[in-house]
Amino acid sequence: MPYHIRKAAVEDVDNILQLIIGLATYEKAPESVKATPELLRKNLFETPYAHTLLAFYGSPESPGKAIGMAMYFFNYSTWTGRPGLYLEDLFVEEEHRGEGIGKAFFAELAKVAQEKDCARMDWSVLKWNQPSIDFYEKKLGATAMSEWMGMRLEEKGIENLKRLVPESS
Repeated sequence: MPYHIRKAAVEDVDNILQLIIGLATYEKAPESVKATPELLRKNLFETPYAHTLLAFYGSPESPGKAIGMAMYFFNYSTWTGRPGLYLEDLFVEEEHRGEGIGKAFFAELAKVAQEKDCARMDWSVLKWNQPSIDFYEKKLGATAMSEWMGMRLEEKGIENLKRLVPESS
């Protein structure tokens, strides 16, 4: 199957949102999607907090439907003194899995990481997602970081942090 990967442009916001919904559905949490076209426009293109690669069925000259995405951002490692690339989400529509698109996304991400002098690439995977874990370990040679545990605060928790600062007199 012919496909190509390119950086997303602001005109791709609707495609990105549909792929995010597809990913959330795959992860059994479609109701968790709060992204809107306006938020994606603002946070991916106006103030680019994250970047997106898209896979399209067809050639660059005759692109078809968007069939996958890789969304990433840069972080910083105090230990290496260099930036890192964090892969926030990678998703390929079910009917196009096994066609090399995931590998192609990682190859493109490697190019970006090298261009930005990144010391490493990191991402998370759900513990129940064994097909992805197998791909990362066997095909990519990735190492599970079992000594680390992900932590998260959502909006209410972030707001509650204000209580930690003593009021000034």
